[in-house]
Amino acid sequence: MIERYSRPEMRAIWTEENKFKAWLEVEICACEAWAELGVIPKEDVALLRQNATFDMDRIYEIELETRHDVIAFTRAVSESLGAERKWVHYGLTSTDVVDTALGYLLKQANEILERDLVSFIDILRNKAIEYKDTAMMGRTHGVHAEPTTFGLKMALWYEEMKRNLERFKRAADNVQFGKISGAVGTYANIDPFVEEFVCRKLGTSPAPISTQTLQRDRHAEYMATLALIATSLDKFATEIRALQKSEFREVEEAFAKGQKGSSAMPHKRNPIGCENISGLSRVIRGHMLSAYENVTLWHERDISHSSVERVILPDATMLLNYMLNRFGNIVKNLTVFPENMKRNMERTFGVPFSGRVMTKLIDKGFSREQAYDTVQPRAMQAWETQRHFRDIIEETPEITSVLTKEEIEDAFNPSWHLKHVDTIFTKLGLN
Repeated sequence: MIERYSRPEMRAIWTEENKFKAWLEVEICACEAWAELGVIPKEDVALLRQNATFDMDRIYEIELETRHDVIAFTRAVSESLGAERKWVHYGLTSTDVVDTALGYLLKQANEILERDLVSFIDILRNKAIEYKDTAMMGRTHGVHAEPTTFGLKMALWYEEMKRNLERFKRAADNVQFGKISGAVGTYANIDPFVEEFVCRKLGTSPAPISTQTLQRDRHAEYMATLALIATSLDKFATEIRALQKSEFREVEEAFAKGQKGSSAMPHKRNPIGCENISGLSRVIRGHMLSAYENVTLWHERDISHSSVERVILPDATMLLNYMLNRFGNIVKNLTVFPENMKRNMERTFGVPFSGRVMTKLIDKGFSREQAYDTVQPRAMQAWETQRHFRDIIEETPEITSVLTKEEIEDAFNPSWHLKHVDTIFTKLGLN
């Protein structure tokens, strides 16, 4: 991932140097396991742990000849050792190292992403509580529907991200696996204890069964989860973008002193951060498709997945890390305009209260059809004449004959629609 859309901590996990460090750790841990079994002398393992190192330029130099990155790596490591070099890669095949190290690297990345998710959820929690009672117009199909609150909108996001956190934990657990089972998964040249030992040392799990590779349904599920989280952020960002339209201006991304919105239009204050989130989510969703394509491998192994994963796993984790932090800051510093929300509620001449008027008529004995057919033409009249719906209702004998002026006035009280906000927040644990 380009530096513009990555953060140093996550980027450091996916460097070539850190990958080789992970490979080396797998190799040394495997030797330590063999020592536990009495196969490799413990003094040789101590020398391996103390002296084994690598030079990246040398790895690349050897790879030019071998055209095999793991062989180039093991030979470069062996050059840093004495007689104990004979134990490097003992009983292993390439993917024993590569897949086990990948699970270890993903574990490192997942620790950062889980922390990011928890932090973002906390931001949403605070915003939901802060704006719990800030009334605004709810919209369905983009059209004014009934009153809601901005806090409820934040609470909805909060609950969705809690679900995403649980999904992520499950997907992370399922991808943080290793396998050291040999060329076709039969442990022909290695004891299963080595696999268990290495994975335990790395903090990952040994695969119950594998071929030469871990099965890529694990990675497809993982990428699907990252894509779903990115899509949630896209959804939230799109909502902010819509509410920042000049016609609404109910919320606005923070605009820093000295910031510019347009090279041609000095007045512009654009939701560029949210647009950035929407755009980057498309990249992760595209990577999800690639991960699904990787599930189908030939027989006990091919490497058609390898080139893809070198791109999509670092890219997706770096992008999501960037997105969670950037969008978290956007939400945390979001400017909210309650007065504009109130004004927008009044722009549609009271027609969003048509459902409440209809319900009151039903309570007075109207059939639902009669009540609907009485209210709808008056609501349409309010739209077309730009008169307040309440005034038209008060001029309608069929309605005023059964509803008092006070009952009509009560039908237009926004608090009726918001009376269960506290109940919803209690259900969410937002107290």
